[in-house]
Amino acid sequence: MKRPKNTIPVYDLCTINPNRIHPDISAGSMADYYQIRDKLLIPHRHTYYHIVLFTRGSGTVTIDFEQFELLPGRIYFMIPCQVHSWDILGDKEGYGLNFSESVFDSFIPNSEYLNQFPFLRGIPNESVMDLKGEALTEAIHFFKQIIRETRKKDTFSMEQVCFHLMSLFISVSRHEKLAVQKQRPSISHKILYAFRDLVNQHYKEKKLPKDYAAMPYITPQRLNTLCSEFLGMSAGEVIRQRILLEAKRLLINVNMNISEIAYELNFTDNSYFTKFFKKYAHITPEEFRKLNAFRSDTGL
Repeated sequence: MKRPKNTIPVYDLCTINPNRIHPDISAGSMADYYQIRDKLLIPHRHTYYHIVLFTRGSGTVTIDFEQFELLPGRIYFMIPCQVHSWDILGDKEGYGLNFSESVFDSFIPNSEYLNQFPFLRGIPNESVMDLKGEALTEAIHFFKQIIRETRKKDTFSMEQVCFHLMSLFISVSRHEKLAVQKQRPSISHKILYAFRDLVNQHYKEKKLPKDYAAMPYITPQRLNTLCSEFLGMSAGEVIRQRILLEAKRLLINVNMNISEIAYELNFTDNSYFTKFFKKYAHITPEEFRKLNAFRSDTGL
């Protein structure tokens, strides 16, 4: 069977802003983003990190099937490949920025540094937060500085962008009391980061904890202990939740039938996939698709 094509739109920085000066980042006001309004309304993915701060407006944003209200002072962080859509009502003001995964490569030698910020891990409930008072003032300041630097073309503009972007992350973390660890991540945290990264890469073909335990060179028992202690779920549940999330993402793609989705996720047959989905989502794939048909059609 030929592997079906996933037709959920995937936008890169060239699509969103082909006229940007710097290849790894673009930033602008809410008015800039509404030049591509039609692309925002339908569920889509990005190949880059996406951050939006609203200062005025209402509506909703849906991030990996969790819906959040749009409120002034609320900031939204999205990582590459998350499925999301916007429904913005009435007047809107605010700022948005997009940056590639490689933007910090020359600025921060420690590739694990960004893992210290919970809002950059792709967990929707940890990626949406309200800023008030000094926190909001600081965030607006950093957005404006980043926008200004992205419109320059000089030797140090990207260094300034990285500086202001990191300042934004630290400011949000401080004001929201999200623990940014001052020390280097522990061995346990490094193992969990590696495990979750590996699950994101291999969840289609590796569905058992033992398949991953050998990769970070620990036993399945130790991996389960770490997941239970720090994530509140077993290693198997981490894998199953990732498969379930991708199944939901694919189910909103009306151009793929259930059998094609089962094949895409490497289930042996349609029946096994349906049993898996119903067991962990408490609803059949067909029922999930019907419930989300309105969301797919309207961009909610």
